[in-house]
Amino acid sequence: MTNHTVNPLHESIRVMESSLSSATAYLDELSSRSVAPSEQAVTDLALLDTEMPTQAQDPVATIELLSRLGSPATVATAGGRFYGLVVGGSLPATVGSRVLAAAWDQLATSQATSPISMQIERTTSKWLLSLFGLPAECSVGFVSGTTMGNFICLAAARTAQLAKQGWDVETQGLVGSPPLHIVASEEIHVTVSKVLSMLGLGSANVEKVKTDSNGAMLIDQLPELTPHSIVLTQAGNVNSGAIDPIGAIAEQARKVGAWVHVDGAFGLWAAACHNTRDLIKGFELADSWVTDGHKWLNTPYDCGIAFCRHPQAMHNAMSTVAPYLSKGFEAAPKDMVPELSRSARALDVWAALHSLGVAGVDDLIQRCCRHARMAAAALRSMGFEILNEVTLNQVVVSHPSQESALANLVDSVCASGEAWFGVTRWKGRDGFRLSFSSWVTQDSDVERLISAIAKSADELSITVLSK
Repeated sequence: MTNHTVNPLHESIRVMESSLSSATAYLDELSSRSVAPSEQAVTDLALLDTEMPTQAQDPVATIELLSRLGSPATVATAGGRFYGLVVGGSLPATVGSRVLAAAWDQLATSQATSPISMQIERTTSKWLLSLFGLPAECSVGFVSGTTMGNFICLAAARTAQLAKQGWDVETQGLVGSPPLHIVASEEIHVTVSKVLSMLGLGSANVEKVKTDSNGAMLIDQLPELTPHSIVLTQAGNVNSGAIDPIGAIAEQARKVGAWVHVDGAFGLWAAACHNTRDLIKGFELADSWVTDGHKWLNTPYDCGIAFCRHPQAMHNAMSTVAPYLSKGFEAAPKDMVPELSRSARALDVWAALHSLGVAGVDDLIQRCCRHARMAAAALRSMGFEILNEVTLNQVVVSHPSQESALANLVDSVCASGEAWFGVTRWKGRDGFRLSFSSWVTQDSDVERLISAIAKSADELSITVLSK
């Protein structure tokens, strides 16, 4: 008999073919299925709650079981009718890059562990800095999301601002350290408060700045800054989309050496579109910035990006080696972000930017903003109130006399399967929030959304005008 050597990787190929078939079927039905899963689909998930198999299973059977029970129980965020949480779908090129990344299985730690990952990070960093108009010397870190982006940027800010007072926080810790002056909008996002707690700065030790009716910081309410101040600004209020006057704040901060940070999970992308760039004028004067790839750029989860004007401070805060950067020395990614073991997150961002090009990114931002204005105009004509100034992709909706019924309206629309969005509370008013972030969404999807809202309003006896 002849012995034939079997390539064990062929098993991966067999499973990938099965997975691609299941994924193709899933994507093919997104436009016609309910956005939210049915009660039966959620109930059927209990069939996955079994004892762990005692023997090895056919991996194709494993994937088929996961597809059969899991696909119907998803929320269709990849489709064009999801308007919650400022979440877009995954661009075609990024679906492909994610599959390729899984096959490559790269450890994106250093040049030695993955040359391709390092080259992709260098190129993508250069593209992003150019696209946003940020200083070329900035460090760029690819992390799991804006929460971790805020974490490493504010860690760098903490390091830099305490160093001015002769305190090395990396070796001395925070016990007995000089105080820092933390300033933030009264609309500070909950994840930024969480990060302040994680860094030992204390979410309660923040001097809050009042905001205007759209949620942007009032510059005349900014307190006196010092060389020990860290000012937390926001590009893209999670409800209204408002952007703080970052340029004006940064100009004041520079006079005394205060650090300005920009939390721009989705709003930073306004800088990448010619129609919206004026909304974020002067943001490039800040010291650090964060954004998500998995929001407006439409990469798969999870992907966040952190930029810092002061690479040395970032290196000091994050490094696993000697904390210095000499001329010509390029720090490995592991020394500029928290994770030692990390995936090739930049690959999805590279794929998105390469496939879209500068013009495609511009068009994506414009299209989402146009859909927001389209929905706002239609709802206003029906008698709903639009509580925010619709300058980006966010719409906050209330009703002049039936606010208390809006939660039921949201439940009704979501139950219909026509759309998915959530309730909110804005400036003392109850309402719901619509976020337009997906490359998949078309005018016809927005029309379906408006029709579904009108139908549910009629069924709930919510007063509306004829659409």
